Amino acid sequence: MTSVLLSLSAVLAVSALSAPAAGAAPSADRPAGVPAGWEAVDAADLARINGAADARRAPLAEGDAAAAEPELLAVQSVANGRFAATEVNYAAPNTGVLRARSAEIGGSWESFAFEWDETTETYALKSLANNRYVAVEKNYTGSAQNVLRARSTSVGGWERFIVYYNESLDRWALQSTLNGLFVTMENNYTGSLQYALRARSTGISGAWEEFVLYDLGA
Repeated sequence: MTSVLLSLSAVLAVSALSAPAAGAAPSADRPAGVPAGWEAVDAADLARINGAADARRAPLAEGDAAAAEPELLAVQSVANGRFAATEVNYAAPNTGVLRARSAEIGGSWESFAFEWDETTETYALKSLANNRYVAVEKNYTGSAQNVLRARSTSVGGWERFIVYYNESLDRWALQSTLNGLFVTMENNYTGSLQYALRARSTGISGAWEEFVLYDLGA
């Protein structure tokens, strides 16, 4: 199945360069935790990237209504090369936890609809595995605090994310608007939360906060 998927990396055809320094001074349009080279992406940008590889589709102009259509994507962790999956079979309270544990894209477990909201200029991520929105569990404690979990039937502050893109690296990052922290893949965890995604980093420091997005709608 993966052979027919359109990697956003292939779309842009850019070479990976060394990671930007985490301590780089932010510009006026970036939060302090976002190093130089990372820019927030809106729906028009994301749709334009997807359309660039299809000669039958013209690049979308800013504000085009088609840009508001959800993008169906798979999320691959750069740190371990695995795809994020929704653990629909986990018992409560961890039902729907997101983990970068799949070696390939097998179906709905690894599929997410990125829904853009023009008013807040943020994305909501909807898991196709259970048709629930991904929330940041800020009230969890211990190693599970701020874990990402597909459990919401509607979208509020807990389910809002800013999506960042680094053109030089051809990599993506997610920032929770609930706590202002970036999503990290917990590679060093063990047990049922190994490779869990958590919004807990104050900046984009390397592969742990970096992801590759694959277009599932091509």
